[in-house]
This record gives sequence, C-alpha cells and structure tokens, in this order.
Amino acid sequence: MADDTTNQGIPAPEGHSDIIETDYEIGQDNIETQIGPFGMDIHNPVFLISGLSIIAFVFYTLALPEQAGDAFKWLFSAVTKGFDWFFLGAANIFVIFCLLLIVTPVGKVRLGGAEATPDYSYAGWFAMLFAAGMGIGLMFYGVSEPMSHFSSSFGGIAVGEDGVRTDWAPLGAAGGNEQEAVRLAFAATIFHWGLHPWAIYAVVALALALFSYNKGLPLTIRSAFYPILGERVWGWWGHAIDVLAVFATLFGLATSLGFGATQANAGLNELFGIPVGETTEVILITAITSVALISVLRGLDGGVKVLSEINMVLAFALLLFVLLVGPTLALLSGFADYLLAYLQYLPALSNPVGRADVNFSQGWTSFYWAWWISWSPFVGMFIARVSRGRTVREFIICVLLIPSLVCVLWMSVFGGVAIHQVLADGYTAAQDAALELKLFKMLDVLPLAGGTSLLGIVLVIVFFVTSSDSGSLVIDTITAGGKVDAPVPQRVFWCVFEGAVAIVLLLSAGGLSSLQSMVISTGLPFTVVLLLMCWAIWRGLLDETR
Repeated sequence: MADDTTNQGIPAPEGHSDIIETDYEIGQDNIETQIGPFGMDIHNPVFLISGLSIIAFVFYTLALPEQAGDAFKWLFSAVTKGFDWFFLGAANIFVIFCLLLIVTPVGKVRLGGAEATPDYSYAGWFAMLFAAGMGIGLMFYGVSEPMSHFSSSFGGIAVGEDGVRTDWAPLGAAGGNEQEAVRLAFAATIFHWGLHPWAIYAVVALALALFSYNKGLPLTIRSAFYPILGERVWGWWGHAIDVLAVFATLFGLATSLGFGATQANAGLNELFGIPVGETTEVILITAITSVALISVLRGLDGGVKVLSEINMVLAFALLLFVLLVGPTLALLSGFADYLLAYLQYLPALSNPVGRADVNFSQGWTSFYWAWWISWSPFVGMFIARVSRGRTVREFIICVLLIPSLVCVLWMSVFGGVAIHQVLADGYTAAQDAALELKLFKMLDVLPLAGGTSLLGIVLVIVFFVTSSDSGSLVIDTITAGGKVDAPVPQRVFWCVFEGAVAIVLLLSAGGLSSLQSMVISTGLPFTVVLLLMCWAIWRGLLDETR
C-alpha cells in the first residue's frame, strides 16, 4: 500500500510509521475513460452517485421552486430547533479532544512519518489555512456579527405572549448597560469564530493526514474509519461516507459563495451604483467561478497558494489600516478584555441544554456549528494536504489556537470600530444597515473610504476564488477514490457545479435561507461522522507511538 501511494501523488511515510496492511489499492474501483479530448478517472460509485444526485437536486429546485423553498424552510427550522443540543454538545467534545492531544504524549507523532519534513513554510501554511478556512466569513461577519449581538444585548430581553423570548440577544442580554453589552457581544462573536470551529476543522484534517500520510491509505474521508470498519470501509459503508462528505462540502461552499456574492454586490452598489439584485449576483458568481477555473488549471502551488498569500497581505493591510485610523488604544485594550469576556461567558455560551436564549442558540450557534461541520471535509482535507511534516502537537496548536487569536483580533478591530462609532460619535449607519452592507458603512466615515471599500470587495472576491478552487480540489480527490493527481477536467466539473448550485438556490428557492437550510441538512449527519473520527484518531495515534 505504501508503494502505491507514491504513484498517486501521496508521498509514502518517511521513517518509522505504522502502515495499515490492506489489499485495497488506490484507484482500484475507478473508471478510466475518455470523453472527447478529456480524460476521466472517477471512483465508481462515489462520483456517479454524487454527480447525478446534485444534478437531480438542481433540476428539482428549478422545476418546483416554491415547493423546494417551503421544504428548505421546514428543514432549517426542524434541525436547528430539534438538534441544537446535539450540535452544541458535539462541538464541545471536539474542543476538549483537541486540547487533550496537545498535552498527551501522542502529540509527538509526526504526520508523514518520524523523519518527514514540512512541505511549506509557516508563512505559506498560515496563508492557505486562513484563505481556505474563513476568509469570506470574516469579511461578511467582521462588522455585522459584533454589531448585531451588541444591539440585541443592549436592547435587553423581550418575551412574547407565550412566555418565550423573542429577542436575539445571547444569554441574559445586558439591557441598558453599554459596557456589558459590548463585552457580551464580543464574547458571543469569539465563541462562534474561535476554538470551536477550528477544532472541527482540526479533527477532520488530522484524521485525513494521519491515515493517509502515516497509514498509507487513500486521502478520502472513509480512510479514517478503517479502525472501526476494517476492510468494509472499501465497500458501501465507505461509499456512503464519501458521498455524504461531497454533499456537505458542496453545500457548505455554495452557502459561502452566496454570502460572498451578496456582500460583493452590496459593496459595488455602494461604490459604483451597480444595481443590487439576483442578476448582478449571478453575474458575479459566474465571473468569479471563471477566475477560479484559471486557478484550478494552475494547480495547488501555482493557484491557491499564490492567491492565498496575496490575500493575506491585502487582509493584513486592511486590518492594520483600520486599527491605526480607528481608536487604536481602545481597540488594543479591548482585544484583551474581549478574550477575558469570552472565557467568562464560555461555559454558559457552550451549554447545550436548558437555554432561554433560543433565538441566539438555535439561529446563530446551531447554524454556525452545522456550517463549520459542512465545511470540515473541504477545509479539513485542504489543511491535511498542506500540513505534512508537522507533529500532532504543532499541528493542533497552529490550526486551533493561533487562527483563533487572529480571528479574535480581526473581530475586535472591525467590530470594535463600528461599535465605537455608535457609542462615541453617534454614527449609526453601520448599525442600521443590512448585514452585507455593515462593513462598507463602517469604512465610509474612515479616511480613504473609497479605496478601503474597494479593497474589501477585492478581498471578498479573492477569498471567493480560493474557496472555490480548493473546494473543487477536495471534492475531486474524494470522487477520484483518493487520487490527488486525477485529470484536471474533473476538478473543472466540480468548480462549475459549485457555482451552479449557488446560483440555483439564490435564484429559485428562497435565496440565502435555502443555502443555509442545505448546510444544516448535511451538517447534522456529518456531525456523527466527526464524533466517530475522534475515536479513530486516538486509536491510530496510539499505534503510532508504539
């Protein structure tokens, strides 16, 4: 098995490693064929089931948009209200598991074998982590989420006739108390963008890296279940796991592309008067998907890596500018205070049962955890692809703790400036604007507003491109049976389909709410997959240390 991996673009373990002996060969179930000038190397039946199911879904949504829209609304409500406790409890387990790996002896295991060396520098590695992991989300929610939580917290608790809270404030709110409303707002924001989501990514990434680079198995989700299923993992159990991973990845990406298109459209309207609407969003998704195709053709190093590093420089420049022209000292002191507020409120925010703040815990947290989980096959496999040569301890610290701190800094600066504008200057345009416009309204009263708003649009678009490109890479790897050097036209196919699904859901079945519903529907079963992965990782690491 180890020798076979070298022929499919996956390096064999270097030095001591506990190779899993199996008769399965990467690509043995694949169909190799030629369609016109294009070669195909696809896994049977994962590619066929995934592709045909998504085509059927697109046609159903186009043919019966009202029925599909109603079904999506019902699905979103049923899952967020009925399984909020499950999402919250599972996310807590992922955080505890990752922290456990840091402090136990298994943290010394090196991904890729005892003598493996990292493929990328820290700078290149971090850039790809952020660009693929949370780029569009940070741009969309950097101002809007802290501001939303502040407004709802400051407004206090509201109760309907049935005795159920109707407000969207986290926990017990902070009615009339400005300082505490700010602290609670940032504690809730950090909760959604800190340890918990990155722990979700880390679990999937570590499972894929360990069982591929150390155990010699294909780079697919099913490989992590070998300790549980044994040779049955190559049969229908494994097919089901990989198909579910494709669905989760595709709909998670489509949701992010929808958010990105909405925000880019709002920014272009603010700057240049370009109309806001479905037509513009479709044009944006089509154009940006076309750019992503170019990146796909250039490959991982020439496409995603280069764009990721460019985007990190631009994002850091925008962050530094807002920090310097804003209330700098207040923002820096707020960073520390918000971290303390996060630790203070963390037990209550992560409590999965008996919550009175149902709108917040179900409409915000439950949706977020499902969204991160649906992204986890995509981001996890991408992180695994670029993390070979790191120790488990180094991997967890860098993937879990450092990105969390950067997310806190980003939210503290952008959200902090917007809230300061309300409290110190009485400027409420950002507070009153729609979610996708809040960033641009905040920048509007800062120096060089036109240039920074344009930079914000560019960042959204390039994050859009890197997400689409790396997502296509991941789905293609899964549907090619773990081959990382499958023909490029297959990746082009998935890149086009991501854009198509985003367009169809935005146009014909309720817009962003439908995208959110599909994320929830795939995130629920995949949560079970992640919980089982934790046990499989532990088993695999114990074998490595022996």
